[in-house]
Amino acid sequence: MKKVAVIPAVVLAALCTFTGCKKEEVEKVIAPLVSDGQTTESTEEAQEEKDPLIPEIDTSVELQAGSRVAVVSKSTSGEFWGLVKKGMEQAIADVNEAYGFKKEDQVTMTFEGASDEKDVESQVNTIDAVIAENPDVLCVSASDMDSLQAQLEAAKENGIPVVAFDSSVSDSKMVRAFRGTDNKRVGEIAAYRLAYRLATAIGKMGKVAVFSAQEKTQSIQERVSGFTNYITNYPDIEVVEIVYQDQVDDMTAAMQEVLDKYPQLDGVFCDNADIADLYLDMKKDETKDSIVMVGVDATAKQQEAIRNAKEVGVVSQQPYAMGYQTIWTALLTTAPKKSVEIKRNVRIDPAWIDSSNIDDPTYSSYLYAN
Repeated sequence: MKKVAVIPAVVLAALCTFTGCKKEEVEKVIAPLVSDGQTTESTEEAQEEKDPLIPEIDTSVELQAGSRVAVVSKSTSGEFWGLVKKGMEQAIADVNEAYGFKKEDQVTMTFEGASDEKDVESQVNTIDAVIAENPDVLCVSASDMDSLQAQLEAAKENGIPVVAFDSSVSDSKMVRAFRGTDNKRVGEIAAYRLAYRLATAIGKMGKVAVFSAQEKTQSIQERVSGFTNYITNYPDIEVVEIVYQDQVDDMTAAMQEVLDKYPQLDGVFCDNADIADLYLDMKKDETKDSIVMVGVDATAKQQEAIRNAKEVGVVSQQPYAMGYQTIWTALLTTAPKKSVEIKRNVRIDPAWIDSSNIDDPTYSSYLYAN
């Protein structure tokens, strides 16, 4: 149940003084932010009632011994994908140990993908090659949600169940299950945190830009829509530009063009680690230091940026848990039909990481490098 927003008198007075606005004007702007923040506790409490991040290995389920799981990721590079792979490998090890699988009975996995998430052609070719090897299960994180239809149909014809992770495909009927982050929520949290910072630190709302990864990736679409839809709660914030990496020749140059075009830009949302890293590496003049930056994924670079006050914070994911859940789900598909219930969609809640909680052990699983 949503609580009534209560703005502390001290905060309200400070904002009135800082902004030069009347009490009623400040209350109108900040009330949605405070109200939303007060619902966070109930959201976190609800999360505790969800399935555990690392599922228990249930040996009563009759898994197929010797199963081969083929994983084709959007990328094999970067801290995020490294943790996804690590979670997958641990799931394989735990299943073999729990079931006592040895030698040819051991379940196994392969992990392949392009070095660049934008390389859709490479992913398509890799999946073609993997299907030709006839694995027992195929796990896919789609770089382009519309480009794998032929491959999914080939998998179906060959009796290979498909589990999508991180980013799914347009035709969701072609996949048995999905395991990933609640990316709409990622965008909503980013919008809330950016709006809050603009309202409380800068004393106004203003103009913001979204610097995004590939437009045809499901996870990115959900983040952008979550951000842009949520930001409409604050009519004094204007999203002036949305720049997608796969629609420009040079993302760094494209971001610089936006900064030059809007010299009074107040905030930016970088919706994945690669884009955030590019933005942080840009050579920006001192007039851009006041731009509020919100990112996604608590990589080593972004953790450093938070500590150095270059970035307000990030909305981060649980890649290890995502990988673990994906493999366990994939292996469940090898059990006799109707012998086990497989949840179709499991979306893991993201978390906000900033200077106030970056050293809190409670959030350590959201940090990609320590």
